[in-house]
Formats: sequence, C-alpha cells, structure tokens
Amino acid sequence: MTPAEALLTAGAGLVAGAVNAVAGGGTLIAFPALLAAGLNPVAANITSSVGLLAGYLGGSVAYRAELAEQRDRIRAFLIPAVVGGVVGAMLLLVTPESTFRSLVPYLVLTSCALLAVQPRLARLLRGAHPQGDGVPIAARLGVGVAAIYGSYFGAGLGVLLLALLGILIADTLQRLNALKGLLSLLVNLTGVAVFVVSGQVAWLFALILAVTAYVGGTLGVGVARRLPASVLRAAVIAFGTIVGIILLVR
Repeated sequence: MTPAEALLTAGAGLVAGAVNAVAGGGTLIAFPALLAAGLNPVAANITSSVGLLAGYLGGSVAYRAELAEQRDRIRAFLIPAVVGGVVGAMLLLVTPESTFRSLVPYLVLTSCALLAVQPRLARLLRGAHPQGDGVPIAARLGVGVAAIYGSYFGAGLGVLLLALLGILIADTLQRLNALKGLLSLLVNLTGVAVFVVSGQVAWLFALILAVTAYVGGTLGVGVARRLPASVLRAAVIAFGTIVGIILLVR
C-alpha cells in the first residue's frame, strides 16, 4: 500500500461512514476507492463490507435514543437480516469474478433508482400502513431480500433499506434512518463472519476504513439530524449514478 492509497482509503472511509449514517450509500464511495487502489471487484466489495462495519456501529451508537424506542421492530427484523446476510455472502463467494464485475454497474444504478422513487412510492402506500411500531410481513420479507443483496454487494444496502422501510412503514425519517443503520450493521456483521474465512479481505485497507468510518459514522448522525432529507437523497443519488455510469463504460 502506497501513502496515496492509504490517504485515499482513509478519506473514503470517513466520508462513507458519514454518508451511511446520514442516509445510506457509503459503499458507493468506499468501493470505487478500493478499486482505484488496485483491489479486484470481489476483494474490494468484501474489504469494504469489513471496513465499514465500524461506521455502522458508530452511527447506531449515536442513534441509540431512536433505536431504544424500536425494540420490537429490531426483534422482528433480526432473523430476516441474519439469514439474508448469510445467503448473500455465500452467493458472493461462489460467483465468478467476471460475472460479479459485469453486474456491479447495474446493481449501483438500481440502488440509485430505488432511492429516487422512494418518496413517491411511500406517499402512495403510506395510507395502508398506520403509524406505530407494527412490522408488516412485507417489510420482513423486504428486509430479508435486501439483506441478501447487501451481503452480496454492499453498495446501496443502506439506500435499499431506507427505501423499503420508508415505503412499508409509516414513521419519521430519523427513526427509520436509525433502524436502517442498525439493520445494515447486522447484515454486514453476518456477511463478514462468512467473508473472514474466504481469504479475500485486504486487512490493512479494512483497518484504515474501520477507524475512519467509525469517526465518520458518529459525525454523520449529527449531520443527519440537521440536513434536509431531499438534499441528502439528491446528493447520494447523484454520486451513485456517476459511479454506476463510470463502472458501466470502463
């Protein structure tokens, strides 16, 4: 690792941790940075998942007040998140690198598109789901599918979860954002437990990401409580779309 690669990774970890805490999509920053540092797509994806765990932890600690009010939801989503995380990680390990490389741009762009349409879909479906801590079956299934996707390809997991939760559960964006962060932590923690035996984790890169992402995740919650949701959503969508197009034309 060169000093430039270390600096790039550290900067990406700081920003990715903050973005994940704010709205999701931080892997859309860390993953391209690791590719630029010379890792192959599968190793970059796995290393990003390992390194950004600390960022999700920092965000969840900072959001602990909002999470304490949602214990029933957390228990309801625990099994779908863990099972989906294991399935996605196993799928990634058996997917040929060439196949994964070809899928990456479309996975990134799909995540951005879903985040873009989330507000409109939420308004259309909001009336079917009363305010409160109830957890519809559709939400549990959706989290399970998102967990498979997120463990298979980390970029966009927070985006996908926030979109699903916003569509299927009527609640404030701050509370759903806190729940999204904890679910992302559970999914990635489960996937990492599988990935560590794969031998494809670039540990030095992962360590740098972990330290800076934790700081970014903690700081990001403070930003999330002040930043308008529309501004945040637009920024993540714009960056993700640029990354997806670049990966598509490479």
